[in-house]
Amino acid sequence: MDIPRIFNITESAHRIHNPFTPEKFATLGAVLRLKSGTRILDLGSGSGEMLCTWARDYEITGVGIDMSQLFSEQATLRAKELGVADRVKFIHGDATGYVADEKVDVAACVGATWIGGGVVGTIELLAKSISPEGMMLIGEPYWRQLPPTEEVAKGCFAGSVSDFLMLPELLASFSELGYDVVEMVLADQEGWDRYEAAKWLTMKQWLKANPDDDFAKEVRANLTSEPKRYAQYTREYLGWGVFALMAR
Repeated sequence: MDIPRIFNITESAHRIHNPFTPEKFATLGAVLRLKSGTRILDLGSGSGEMLCTWARDYEITGVGIDMSQLFSEQATLRAKELGVADRVKFIHGDATGYVADEKVDVAACVGATWIGGGVVGTIELLAKSISPEGMMLIGEPYWRQLPPTEEVAKGCFAGSVSDFLMLPELLASFSELGYDVVEMVLADQEGWDRYEAAKWLTMKQWLKANPDDDFAKEVRANLTSEPKRYAQYTREYLGWGVFALMAR
């Protein structure tokens, strides 16, 4: 069980596998007013930076599940590095359909809503794990400006323009599902650049270390095309944020 190899390569040096920076996660933790002992479930937890830093800064407890064996191992190492291995644990597994054994205070899916087949399904899944007064966190892209063509949308790795909403419509969609949006923190251009551009040096170094790997051709193609694609499409059109929701 694992994610596609290209992601394990391109994001192997990432601590955060989305356009957030450490400062953005610190802001999110602060605005959520996290208290000591808050229990958090994180589906698609990546390399564990959110849970680990919040365990250090706010004394939360948490469980993260991720399909990438590499990222799960990195998360466990990060917890030990920050001295919070007794507060958070990470499971290498498929988070699809995962429900906590005991209700949690916060259930999160930050940038992996494919786990629930989209935003609606992910909200339904997270709702099974939170306490009645709990909160869920959804990390999701939105259009900063509407792509003029389907080709532009595909350049942002969307299947079509209809895959994502503009920010006002995304916020309204949460309300239509019966949830109040009680906070949001949005990625900025610097966060996008750090997330995307950091992959390029990783790919270059991987190619140097693995010139005869059967996968080198694909990595080479990605390194050649990604800088232009990102600057032309994702950087101009795609936004991303984490939205805190509570049931009405």
